[in-house]
Amino acid sequence: MNYIGYLLSFILLMVGLEDPAFAYLDPGTGSMVLQLLLGGIAGAIVILKLYWRRFVGLFRGNTSEENKGYSSKDQK
Repeated sequence: MNYIGYLLSFILLMVGLEDPAFAYLDPGTGSMVLQLLLGGIAGAIVILKLYWRRFVGLFRGNTSEENKGYSSKDQK
């Protein structure tokens, strides 16, 4: 069966039968959406930076930042 076709038909039917909502968006909504978008981008950049350092560290043979300055005796 073609489930994707049924799903697409259902979505198009629901969108076509909707009534207008006449909703009001507060002027602060735009700044909130912008702040959410910029915060998400900043968070994604930080996560990518952290994992990129770990990934590159695997090939360079660097120890992790948490283990720097400690000998193997101190970790046991």
